[in-house]
Amino acid sequence: MQIITDPSQLQQTCLQWRAQGQRIALVPTMGFFHAGHESLMEHARTVADKVVVTLFVNPTQFGPGEDLEAYPRDHDRDTAVASARGVDVLFMPAPGTMYEADHATWVEVPELARGLCGLTRPTHFRGVCTVVLKLFMLTLPHMAFFGQKDWQQLAIIRRMTRDLNVPVHVEGRPIVREQDGLALSSRNVYLLPDERRQAPAIRAGLCLAADMAARGEKDTATLAEAIRTYWREHLPAGTEDYLAFVHPESLAPVTRMDGQVLCAVAVRLGKARLIDNILMGS
Repeated sequence: MQIITDPSQLQQTCLQWRAQGQRIALVPTMGFFHAGHESLMEHARTVADKVVVTLFVNPTQFGPGEDLEAYPRDHDRDTAVASARGVDVLFMPAPGTMYEADHATWVEVPELARGLCGLTRPTHFRGVCTVVLKLFMLTLPHMAFFGQKDWQQLAIIRRMTRDLNVPVHVEGRPIVREQDGLALSSRNVYLLPDERRQAPAIRAGLCLAADMAARGEKDTATLAEAIRTYWREHLPAGTEDYLAFVHPESLAPVTRMDGQVLCAVAVRLGKARLIDNILMGS
């Protein structure tokens, strides 16, 4: 596995692969790899000639007071994991190389970024879109893989790619979970023991609502209240950031179950802000 720290070198490497007719897959990450990241790398390895994993804790997607400096990092372990998963290039840009001092260009999809995580993180997705497009330009991939836990991010990147005619196939991959249902996240390391014991209730509440919908409940307000009632009993340490029922692609709010509906949630549990979602309906 080759480790590249210079963006220009990464671009030249990928340009050469392109010229040779190699199919390139990109897995963008912020590092501190868990089994969810590994599943993306493993899938990419099965469908591409060359796999590029990027490891960059992108400062532009963190707002004031967020955990940019505290975000967990373990580059040595991440390097070993990527190598073991057959990655061809691990891109770990040197500090200051991804944004010029006078950087002034931003990419955003305001319509899809207003709700859900955008309510409390108003500049987050502007940073996400900008860095992802930069990574697309540097790696020139044929395909890019993202986890479905960050469903809003996935929807926004798909829209950006479509609207700007970026020739990259963007694919969302299933959420990887602990045995007790907690969605894997690098931020799970923030959880104290009692918080970790309560955390699976996030997913359990979503499954409760999905079961109600499968039995015929159509009113999303009723489903939301069922989730909140369950959380009050089983997740007393948690604080709801948002709980929303939306259209899976447009992310527009939905009041009645009609076709597929996404229930997306964010819960603050101690120092961690945990997101999850479930797709329900037919």
